[in-house]
Amino acid sequence: MADRGAEEEKGELGSRQGGERKMIIQSTSLNDPKLNKLKEVLVEWINKTLKVEHIVVRSLEEDLYDGLVFHHLLRRLADVHVHVEEIALSTDAQVRKLEVILTALNETLEMNEETVKWNVKLIHSRDLLATLHLLVAIARRFQPDLVLPPNVSVEVIQCEVTKSGVKADKQTEFITFQSNSSEALERESNKECPIDELFKLEAHKIETVKKAILHFVNKNMSSLGLNVTDLEKQFADGVILLLLIGQLEGFFIPLCEFFLCPVGSSEMLHNVTLALDLLIDRGLPVQSVEPQDIVSQDVPATVKVLYYLFNRHKNK
Repeated sequence: MADRGAEEEKGELGSRQGGERKMIIQSTSLNDPKLNKLKEVLVEWINKTLKVEHIVVRSLEEDLYDGLVFHHLLRRLADVHVHVEEIALSTDAQVRKLEVILTALNETLEMNEETVKWNVKLIHSRDLLATLHLLVAIARRFQPDLVLPPNVSVEVIQCEVTKSGVKADKQTEFITFQSNSSEALERESNKECPIDELFKLEAHKIETVKKAILHFVNKNMSSLGLNVTDLEKQFADGVILLLLIGQLEGFFIPLCEFFLCPVGSSEMLHNVTLALDLLIDRGLPVQSVEPQDIVSQDVPATVKVLYYLFNRHKNK
């Protein structure tokens, strides 16, 4: 397959305008364990993020080229809605859809379209390198706590069509964090949640962040006539957390699904578990938070959940 793909690329290059460049991953790099690990991490992350949408990705090369997955990631992670058809069957329709989605993505990522390492043509042609660069950029922007394998690189042949023919150079292309420092790589591999780092700081800095989150909570709960003064105690039964999620994410949670006036720890645990499940379905990385920790008024656990909601919706 790799040889056939290389031959196709070679054939395409012959018909291109002078000066156009193309990077082709060498077949030996495709078996690199670090590259395969990165692909596995990205596939797992996409599937967790889009679980509620019933979208399952198995191959980055074959499942992302038509724009459907990027469309849903944009909506789920950035709350950006673009007006494109859900399913694009023809090539022309897929390309048109990709143009709209990638433009919106580049704007959201604050990327210059002239310098990014992906474009409509590359993504639609199932270019793995371009697809990986785009996914890593999305993950870095919207899922900063996602641990990506560091120092992932591939050997590529950079082909350029010139007036005198095709010029080819071999080079190394880095996809994730590049560093020669073993300490820096270790920090990247073991990157902690920002809230975990926060609780290592001085008490007054923690209080400053808690006040900012408390202001954010009350701003969004005021329309319901609710006021929060104690983050740990008032979120322990899960009721305000569920109402806050509904307010921020724009949906109504039926009252029959949770206990509005919970009695006992089992009903409180039910509410908090439901809230965390909803957040996971919405793509927030709260898998490490145990429902019992919030019920027992564990400060870091409660603040961590509220921080992710705050970070996602603070600019709205």
